[in-house]
Amino acid sequence: MHKTLLVALLPLLALAQPASAQMENFKPGPVFEEFGPIAPVQQSEPVAIDSMFKVSFDVAKAADPDKLNRTIESAARFINMHVAAGVPEQNIRLAIVVHGGASFDLTHQEFFAAHKDGATNASAAAIAQLQEHGVKFYLCGQSAAAHGISNADLLPGVQMSLSAMTAHALLQQQDFTINPF
Repeated sequence: MHKTLLVALLPLLALAQPASAQMENFKPGPVFEEFGPIAPVQQSEPVAIDSMFKVSFDVAKAADPDKLNRTIESAARFINMHVAAGVPEQNIRLAIVVHGGASFDLTHQEFFAAHKDGATNASAAAIAQLQEHGVKFYLCGQSAAAHGISNADLLPGVQMSLSAMTAHALLQQQDFTINPF
């Protein structure tokens, strides 16, 4: 009986190990080296080097304590992946629209710590680096109001929008697509 259970579990154990081992394939990218790791991919249809990207990311889930917000890191991965694939960085324009519980991830350290049991806003440095590369950050004003966040509480460069819905609608009018991840 125990032998049968072990035989049944072996395939599951085999699947669990390669996932962590495969993370070794991920390396720092050419633009952001401290975050946004990428893996090389043999593409069936390579991305054309003259591709133009205008993409918005929707962020509602807050970062885990003392960790970089996963969706903000995904934006860095997006840039790293495409630059590594040969797309010039100037052909990539990203906007990050933040609302809900993630709203605090756009606040300066003092405000963040006061509302997160003294935790560090681990997303702040990445946000600053992303902004240096042209990434725009928008905070939903409705979420900000719900969480007691004012413009003075925001990290430098973060823009307050009427709402996340408004920010996405305006970005779509500027030909931005919404990244579903």
